[in-house]
Amino acid sequence: MEQIDWKVVDRSITQALAEDLGTGDITTLSTVTAKAYGAGQIVARQACIVAGLFLVERVFAACSPDIKVDVLVAEGAHVSRGTLLCRFEGPYRALLEGERTVLNYLQRLCGVATLTGRFVRATRRGKAAIYDTRKTTPGLRTLEKYAVRAAGARNHRMGLYDAILIKENHAAAAGGVDRAVARAHKAYPGVPVEVEVRNMEELVLAVEYGADIVLLDNMEHKEIRKAVRMVGKKVQLEVSGGVNLRRARELADSGVHRISVGALTHSAPAADLSMLIVKQRKQP
Repeated sequence: MEQIDWKVVDRSITQALAEDLGTGDITTLSTVTAKAYGAGQIVARQACIVAGLFLVERVFAACSPDIKVDVLVAEGAHVSRGTLLCRFEGPYRALLEGERTVLNYLQRLCGVATLTGRFVRATRRGKAAIYDTRKTTPGLRTLEKYAVRAAGARNHRMGLYDAILIKENHAAAAGGVDRAVARAHKAYPGVPVEVEVRNMEELVLAVEYGADIVLLDNMEHKEIRKAVRMVGKKVQLEVSGGVNLRRARELADSGVHRISVGALTHSAPAADLSMLIVKQRKQP
């Protein structure tokens, strides 16, 4: 679970439960006795890639320390429809209080992982790696980017603080791609510098002034191949903008090193999962 900020995750869980529970689950409080004990399970209702099952225990623990969770599937596993993902048991009220929050997290993360897996499979014959972007759900970035990794893709950067990416607006403010790259190297020596370019002239400047990675934004396939021929192995080349599965396959064979796909996190459909909870007699 490297690169997961657990403080951020726990804060997210606290906020998610608070917005759902408010002053209390009045339906459960009025229909379920405090002594009732329950057990349940989560099942995949579609083929998917699993990500985030550790959150089942973490969310339920915030509801009650007496809930026990048994995870049955590994993170990143490809599962078929009908696969049992985990079992749990504990105070019935607490299970009902955490039910929706657990499913919200899991459906989101498994959805991100499943879509990411499709892109990874589509490009497996090429040399380019699939990367995500910062187009994430506010408050869920650390978890969504974890789901991307679980499916075999890579994280571009976690935020504005851990990598330099000079975009069109930065270059314009600095007076050009060349000046922007030079300033970045001077301000943060040793930190890799990536720069977005719109044409071949900016590509030449980016390479000349020492960019480590060049982002070819919204370029046609013909231009991308020309860029690969021009720079060879001098820098890593990345492509972004309107990348779907079909285009990802083409790009993987073009000679670029990285393909960034915002859709992995901003357009992933939720995975179809179900949770069943039943009342049972508490074990002695």
